[in-house]
Amino acid sequence: MLRKTAVLVSLTALLVAPTMAFAQDDMVVMGDDIAEACPAPANLSGEIPVGALFTISGAASVYGSVQQAAVQMAVDQINEAGFLGDATIKILLADSASENEQAIAAMTKLVDEDAVVAVIGPTLSREAFSADPIAQEAGVVVLGVSNTASGITDMGDFVFRNSLPEASVIPGTVADTIAAAEITSAGLLYANDDDFTVSGFEVMADELANADVTIVGEETFATGDTDFNAQLTNLIGASPDAIFVSALAAEATPIIQQARALGFTGPIVGGNGFNSPAVLAQTGEDSNGLIVGAAWNGASPNELSNAFVEAFSEATGNPPDQFAAQAYTGAWLIASAIRCADSVDRTDIRDSLAALPEIDTPLGMFTFDEDRNPVHPSITQIAQDGFFVPLISEEVSSS
Repeated sequence: MLRKTAVLVSLTALLVAPTMAFAQDDMVVMGDDIAEACPAPANLSGEIPVGALFTISGAASVYGSVQQAAVQMAVDQINEAGFLGDATIKILLADSASENEQAIAAMTKLVDEDAVVAVIGPTLSREAFSADPIAQEAGVVVLGVSNTASGITDMGDFVFRNSLPEASVIPGTVADTIAAAEITSAGLLYANDDDFTVSGFEVMADELANADVTIVGEETFATGDTDFNAQLTNLIGASPDAIFVSALAAEATPIIQQARALGFTGPIVGGNGFNSPAVLAQTGEDSNGLIVGAAWNGASPNELSNAFVEAFSEATGNPPDQFAAQAYTGAWLIASAIRCADSVDRTDIRDSLAALPEIDTPLGMFTFDEDRNPVHPSITQIAQDGFFVPLISEEVSSS
């Protein structure tokens, strides 16, 4: 049986050309609700140092480069609007180089030498597990904007994230995939040496089992591997309706390509690591039918999201992905905490961030729960002709 996926409602055009007009002199940005909730700060002045720790180089640089651009765009808007009164934010960028040890060294420098009041990042969950304890021990807020593994905020009360954990997104992705493609059997493939990918696999396996989907095989690989033919051959040989994969972008690309080359035509369902336009660009038509859960999609009917998409596209020449949207929102969240605290004391900022009211953001209406994890809607996407579009209505036929 071959499964052919046909998107009945295509929103691809919205990703490229948002319908909302955007004017530099009348820009729509975050912050209006916080400006109303918290008076203009009276005790802030000068430059306020905030760290941004991203994977600008190395295997995961596809994520970090857009995070850097989004944070800088947010900070420029914050400063130009006078959101912090007489003070401005100065971003101190650090590169984790996709390496845990480098993340530790960079976090140490930001916290101890640069005396930042907060840190946005690091990019990868495994980097966060290595580096966040340094910020926690120093009493510095660290806001993960792409950390989705389980247990991130368990590291301490200064650790926050605005990135929905896999445990919040994958259940909906699994349910939507089962409903759309009539999945009754699945194969599982994941990297067994990375906190994020192991966490994603565990949630996928649990959700599939809870839905009475037969798991016909489980295969593993190591981060950095490039040849997945043996694992995919084993899985495809068991005739699964779909293959669920927990991997980072560097491995996601060859997995998609090799699965299609081996003749697999069913849905490939990925975790958060697949949420990058680079994956779609590098895999071309092979990615059609790829299903991925997400915290954000650029086609959502959200005024702030539409304005963000247009501003980011104009500034960089490329439409933003989920990682850019989360990083942009994260910078505004930190600025909001500073404004509401009217203080650069690290503990005051922590308390203010935890107490922020529900805020309108490009991600939707946003708040933190009592464990400093994000609360906002998720979405299931499907890749169609090089874009992620919302999985709204699917038709599956056999031939």
